[in-house]
Amino acid sequence: MKISSIDTWGVANTHPLIIAGPCSAETEEQLYETAKAVKAQGVEVIRAGVWKPRTRPNTFEGIGQEALQWISDIKKQLDVKFAVEVANAMHVEEALHFGIDILWIGARSTVSPFIVQEIADALKGVDVPVLVKNPINPDLALWIGALERLNQAGVNKLGAIHRGFSTHKKTRYRNVPMWQLPIELKRQLPELPMICDPSHIAGKREMVFEISQVAMDVSFDGLIIETHRDPENAWSDARQQVTPVSLGDTMKNLKIRKASSEDIEYVTHLEELRTQIDHADREMMELLAQRMDMVAQIGAWKKKNNVAAFQLDRWNEVFRSRKEWGEGLQLREKFTTELFNLLHVESIKKQTEVMDKIKGKAETASGLKVEN
Repeated sequence: MKISSIDTWGVANTHPLIIAGPCSAETEEQLYETAKAVKAQGVEVIRAGVWKPRTRPNTFEGIGQEALQWISDIKKQLDVKFAVEVANAMHVEEALHFGIDILWIGARSTVSPFIVQEIADALKGVDVPVLVKNPINPDLALWIGALERLNQAGVNKLGAIHRGFSTHKKTRYRNVPMWQLPIELKRQLPELPMICDPSHIAGKREMVFEISQVAMDVSFDGLIIETHRDPENAWSDARQQVTPVSLGDTMKNLKIRKASSEDIEYVTHLEELRTQIDHADREMMELLAQRMDMVAQIGAWKKKNNVAAFQLDRWNEVFRSRKEWGEGLQLREKFTTELFNLLHVESIKKQTEVMDKIKGKAETASGLKVEN
């Protein structure tokens, strides 16, 4: 994929790139006052929802085209840029007609290749930055596919927005960040600018700074933060929007890390530690191979005695004891639980392969996962 550097977008010269503004453009006065206050904090790119895809009908779904005229007027009055979400070809046409500077595709649209292709076709020959939010569910292929469709349509000013993923589990987040997925996206597409949306990840304004700092720590290129002059009375997503003053505090308090350092002492010490990690990883792999060999022996012994591969008492004992061991070694409980869940499932798969001697039969067991 051919992707242009964020420095060539012509929208702002700050690093990280900050995009901020209300979840929704509600009234012309609200949008103007918010944009003016946001610019006073040093932000040059304003976000505003014009069309709002809502889960339930009969809720506020945006002002539509009328808000685009407000944006056009405010752009001239305040000398700022604007970013707007588009969900179909008509949105693209209208947004470009009113001089919108950045377009983004929302999570609900990213899940549909048909919608993304319609937007890509509407953008052929257009030189405007386009940001793609991750799909609602953790599907990296869908995210990449959306980016590829736009790129094949000639959109080179591409970026990704990480807004977290839905889950059936109750967590402290509105959308679980699953940082490993945007990091993997960056690994596969190293030139792709990554923008974090801490507002949608958090779901509550108190967590916006925390998530923004994590994004900076893993080398994201920017943030898009929902900001409102009066968040408590916002017409949509009131709980997660911050005030312009709070936005300014976040920007001032963020610690921006260097991508790397050429300091000789730093480089030398880092390489020493990485070498030690390589050795530790190799030893872990060898121990895992030994563990699987012992698991296979258990499978053979169970087969000889006609005993089932899965033993609930053993499963519970593993999770109880490993949790205690992990606590004693200052390892996070969640990490220990996930690690041994993976190991135990693989052990069951290994045993069923030994017991059945037909790998295909083991697949039903390999999908087994018990939450402890």
